[in-house]
Amino acid sequence: MTDLNAGVTRSRAAMTPAPGTGAAPAETAPLDLAQVRACMEPPGTMLPAGAYLDDDVLAFERRAVFARGWVCAGRSADLAPRSRRAVAAGDDSVLLVRDEDGTLRGFYNVCRHRGHELLPCGSSATGRYIACPYHNWVYDLKGRLDRVPAEHGDGYALDRLGLVPARVEEWHGFVFVNASGDAPPLATYLAGLEEIIAPYEMGRLEVAASHDYDLAANWKLAIENYHECYHCPAIHPELCRVSPPDSGDNHTPDGLWAGGSMTLVDGAVTMSMTGESGGAFLRGVTGPRLRTVEYLHLFPNLLLSLHPDYVMTHLLDPVSAGHTKVTCQWLFPPEAAGADPSYAVDFWDLTNRQDWGACEGVQRGVASRGYVPGPFAPQEEVTYQWISSVAAAYLTGRLTPAERT
Repeated sequence: MTDLNAGVTRSRAAMTPAPGTGAAPAETAPLDLAQVRACMEPPGTMLPAGAYLDDDVLAFERRAVFARGWVCAGRSADLAPRSRRAVAAGDDSVLLVRDEDGTLRGFYNVCRHRGHELLPCGSSATGRYIACPYHNWVYDLKGRLDRVPAEHGDGYALDRLGLVPARVEEWHGFVFVNASGDAPPLATYLAGLEEIIAPYEMGRLEVAASHDYDLAANWKLAIENYHECYHCPAIHPELCRVSPPDSGDNHTPDGLWAGGSMTLVDGAVTMSMTGESGGAFLRGVTGPRLRTVEYLHLFPNLLLSLHPDYVMTHLLDPVSAGHTKVTCQWLFPPEAAGADPSYAVDFWDLTNRQDWGACEGVQRGVASRGYVPGPFAPQEEVTYQWISSVAAAYLTGRLTPAERT
């Protein structure tokens, strides 16, 4: 009997080869590509207005940027043994499954019978089996078809009708998904980041607080803002009191990430209203790192802010071209169990809201007939790196590391 798993399309973003070439043409964004190329010329500019306003551009980004990259789907600890969760991965949906032994697997969120989704995207379930709600085809936690209702009759090759695997990896306590199946291995995708990340031991940290924000701005604007502190003297007086906005260094990454560091003022030991910590220092953070805060962006949707005593994360979910759901979490070490995280949460909640107000102001400005992308300042070097990577994706159909200048 023919193997029904063979030839299953692994990505809805796959394209038909051009006649006579044997190769798929690169998909490009629905924008004026000459304007896109102009953004990449040093010192760089913001993207054309449509990149922030047009839902067709967002649909392209879901296919070319999110589905073809490694999307962060949240914390590993959120998936206990015998549990599963359906997550969005670009223009697709993937079912994350943790089996009885703790092994994480990913499957496309679709039944092999009539194509019904196994779980609504964003929902979770527990139990030893995965049952399709449409006709009750039942799969085990390794994705194998276990049984079908008796009224279906005989003749089903159960071993050939398992769920279609999707690529998932766990990294420092986070789960990542590649819906297209053709991204480089995650270690290659994030090349050069391990040395910076490792001392913070994020896999052992625990979520002490979580806030959801509804940002009335395009998801890329939140990232552009994150990558520079040129704006800090104007809107972040509390931040400037504990960390000079012109301090630190920017990284020159080889992988699909970007970022830089800032330093703490004398007398401050962390980012808080007073510069004091109410927790415990991370055991792997020593030497100069005790005076440093790292701000890192893992393309496309995870922001990591690494402090001497906690880690703050932002997970971005574009709802529409003009709205973004942002989930912010504060991670603390087990040694800080019972400590009040408000010293960190209150500081960054205020700072976040200041940033969101700025991003929403830019969103409104971009919608103006008078919007013309202006040149970046030297202090916006990392923002330029990010914009260059996005512009390259608009031209080639996938994210690539920004060229160093």
